[in-house]
Amino acid sequence: MDYRLRYWGDPVLTEPASEVGDLDGTIASLAEGMVATMHEAGGLGLAAPQVGVGKRLFVYQLDEDGEIRTIVNPTVAETDGEWEFEEGCLSMPGLYFPIVRPRRIHLTGWDLDGREVSLEADELEARCLQHELDHLDGVLLLSLLDDRQRRKALKVLRRRAGVAVGG
Repeated sequence: MDYRLRYWGDPVLTEPASEVGDLDGTIASLAEGMVATMHEAGGLGLAAPQVGVGKRLFVYQLDEDGEIRTIVNPTVAETDGEWEFEEGCLSMPGLYFPIVRPRRIHLTGWDLDGREVSLEADELEARCLQHELDHLDGVLLLSLLDDRQRRKALKVLRRRAGVAVGG
């Protein structure tokens, strides 16, 4: 199946995703399609809501030769430290902002074979996992910005969408 990226303004991006029940062929097929979409868009990670599916799973691959991982029903068990880094989003292409997130996280969830996953991640991997988890909670990068950054980003996004923007 072909999964297309959803962009800012699509309501699926702001709705919390529901838990995945059975880890069946449908979920495996969804993950496979998400990986293809992520690669096509040049991203490091992709959450199911970003392709219009309100389920709690995401895929990620930090570098071209790295392992492709799928995490189902993820939760953050622990965080530590702070790290500011420029962050963007495939659902709002071309916009990047300095975002402060925890430097290290402990994330748990499940893989596609139903095995429990427990990841200790830091810096870029921790940021990627947190960003995708935000998507599963219906949280967009915009909500992490200060008022000035948010106004500037919304002006760009509205212009792209053809919505009238005041001076």
